[in-house]
Amino acid sequence: MTTTDASSPADAASRTRWLALVLLCMGSLMIVLDSTIVNVALPSIRASLHFSSTSLAWVVNGYMLTFGGFLLLGGRLGDLFGHRRLFIGGITLFTLASLACGLSDSQGLLVAARAIQGFGGAVASAVALSLMMSLFVEPAERAKAMGVFGFVAAGGGSIGVLLGGVITDLLTWHWIFLVNVPIGIAVCLLSLRLLPGRGGRASEARLDIAGAVLVTAALMLAVYAIVNGNQAGWTSAQTLGLLGGAVALLCAFVVTESRVTSPLMPLSIFRLRNLATANAVAIMWAAAMFAWFFLSALYMQLVLHYSPLQVGLAFLPANLIMGAFSLGLSAKLVMRFGIRPPLCIGLGLAAMGLLLFARSPVHGSFAPDILPSMVLLGFGGGMAFNPMLLAAMGDVDPTESGLASGVVNTSFMMGGALGLAILASLAASRTSSLLSSGHRPAAALDGGYHLAFLVGAIFAAAAAITGALLLRASVAPAGAAGAHQPAGEAEAALAGGASAGEPQEVGASA
Repeated sequence: MTTTDASSPADAASRTRWLALVLLCMGSLMIVLDSTIVNVALPSIRASLHFSSTSLAWVVNGYMLTFGGFLLLGGRLGDLFGHRRLFIGGITLFTLASLACGLSDSQGLLVAARAIQGFGGAVASAVALSLMMSLFVEPAERAKAMGVFGFVAAGGGSIGVLLGGVITDLLTWHWIFLVNVPIGIAVCLLSLRLLPGRGGRASEARLDIAGAVLVTAALMLAVYAIVNGNQAGWTSAQTLGLLGGAVALLCAFVVTESRVTSPLMPLSIFRLRNLATANAVAIMWAAAMFAWFFLSALYMQLVLHYSPLQVGLAFLPANLIMGAFSLGLSAKLVMRFGIRPPLCIGLGLAAMGLLLFARSPVHGSFAPDILPSMVLLGFGGGMAFNPMLLAAMGDVDPTESGLASGVVNTSFMMGGALGLAILASLAASRTSSLLSSGHRPAAALDGGYHLAFLVGAIFAAAAAITGALLLRASVAPAGAAGAHQPAGEAEAALAGGASAGEPQEVGASA
């Protein structure tokens, strides 16, 4: 009896920690889903609100750019004002914006609400990892918790495609946003009870708002220029002026970060070889993923005439494979082979899957023309994502692990947004060219997607080659593991903390 009584408080604390993990996973899943759940519904949104093919991309980019642009600022706000406070504030803003999205009856309202969604999601996502790290201090428990969180993060984007198909097919596109409202309310209320409410240190440092505004504005200008490049002309004053403005803002951002006392993104962090390489890989990998998540959904809907539900089910094999890797297979591969082989092989498999999509016929069928690509991309994505984050964090001191995770996640989001614009423009240009030469609409669309898939495959292959040539073969976590710890075990331990969440990819409309 004495032993049982003594262990009861510890058991209660353990249950509270795991319930808090479920809560954080609910919030993170809701945010991750909204980066891809909209993909399958885009044709319905376009018809309902009369978007053009290129302006439709802003339903995605409005979310992506504010999410990626404010990830680092969200983490900084959490350090200054308290992680629980910022998590609840971010989820509240995300939930209210979701309600506005679901009730939208105009293009402007939907795009504006999506941008606010992205900001709220960035704040909540940036502090979720810090909350989890404070909840789980034992290495074994932390690794297990991060495995669960990594499964939610890595599989959430592809699950979003499935749910988007189901909801759009059975209800309307409005409900892909409205379902967030009751979930968000529950997460906010339960957070007050389950999450630790430690204060911040707002008096110790200044907030780099200028840096966040500069980098976000620069990328929005660049994406806008690329999305509208086909219509305005690539050498037009509008396109060149917008690109020039984006470059000027990026230069101002670099100057600002080199001078402020508390920069949003300390430039010295890029002197770390594996971190810099991982960020380059993340940008190219995100651009490649657009060709999968978004363009494959459009191919199945607009060329093969699949229903939204059929499109969602077509992603199920990849969902299952990526889930299996996220729940342990990826960490075992890293422990056995290090970070470089799984990363490069995974990206190579993804490139092969995209190449198969690049030959998809107008009258294709699921088993021979879609399933092989989905399987390869599921294996590729499942193998590559965690080693990429591990490469980014392996050279970084544990006190800066949140910053490293935020930097690579931001690179992933921004690379995806720019990849969206590039692939959309290429596909639209190729489709227009084929239509003008006399091809039938379905064949012209298919030809545009073929080019985008091919470029996506090139991005994935380039990411694999970059990782193979520039990544150091092994990573020793600074401070987190002792010198006596074998490299494989050290990497595996760090892998648990590296899965900070996957900013999932979206794609482009062509």
